[in-house]
Amino acid sequence: VHQSKMDFFCKLGYGKQDIRKVLENLGQEALEDDVLKELIRMGSKPQALENQAQPSQLKLVARGSCSTAPGLKCLGEDESDSCSSLRPIVIDGSNVAMSHGNKEVFSCWGIQLAVDWFRERGHTYIKVFVPLWRKEPPRQDSPIADQHILEELEKQSILVYTPSRKVKGRRVVCYDDRYIVKVAYEKDGVIVSNDHYRDLQNENPEWKWFIEQRLLMYSFVSNRFMPPDDPLGRHGPTLSNFLSKKPVLPEKKWQLCPYGKKCTYGNKCKFYHPERQHQAQLSVADELRAKTKVPLALGRQEERCQCSP
Repeated sequence: VHQSKMDFFCKLGYGKQDIRKVLENLGQEALEDDVLKELIRMGSKPQALENQAQPSQLKLVARGSCSTAPGLKCLGEDESDSCSSLRPIVIDGSNVAMSHGNKEVFSCWGIQLAVDWFRERGHTYIKVFVPLWRKEPPRQDSPIADQHILEELEKQSILVYTPSRKVKGRRVVCYDDRYIVKVAYEKDGVIVSNDHYRDLQNENPEWKWFIEQRLLMYSFVSNRFMPPDDPLGRHGPTLSNFLSKKPVLPEKKWQLCPYGKKCTYGNKCKFYHPERQHQAQLSVADELRAKTKVPLALGRQEERCQCSP
């Protein structure tokens, strides 16, 4: 009987020492309800309740979420990418390098200039795709300048080589443009290239829309990487909004009317009039008509009063 009571209260979560004390005080023939009351009176608690009462020091945070707690930081590429308000950047390395080398030399310095430009803006996810055969020593038909930059970017996990191999002395190269568009589409990022990828647009209708809306073209001016301020044209978003996940709408600024209170354009004036803020803006002609109607109406009422018997 003693062992069965011990097992019963141990299953409830009470400590063995507390149970033994209560059984010694009440005796072996004490009822379970009496033992339970005595345990509660002694202040003994089940282990489950004690664990709940202790404040938990560790907090579970959803993967990829941006916590405002000072001790929690976003780690890894995926987490830093989700925390950043800027879009991921995918650079067409061959296009940028050949553009910087005037389509004659594969200039790796041009890739470094583009990467540095996006780094200074605060982009955390930057990937550059280059064919693997660019690792080989330069030849006369394909000269390469500053090849050591590729090794440095590869160590920084920025440069990615697309696969290629040789079969019976013939080089088999995978299509690097497909890698570029696919990664940028999956990451919902921006493609940096002067290529239009027309073959890939015809291949996938979803890629067609993405390439049209997320392709960032550029120019090199005296070793300076310069993307346009209006990537999608004059009526499109600004460069900062184009590279941001949440574009910021510009505040509408009104220009004060140079004529001030002497302006005669009325509601047709395109400038801002602070004195007309709470007034119904009528044209000058409508204001004159409204003023002339009031005295005419008063004169007619007086004539009617005089003529009436």
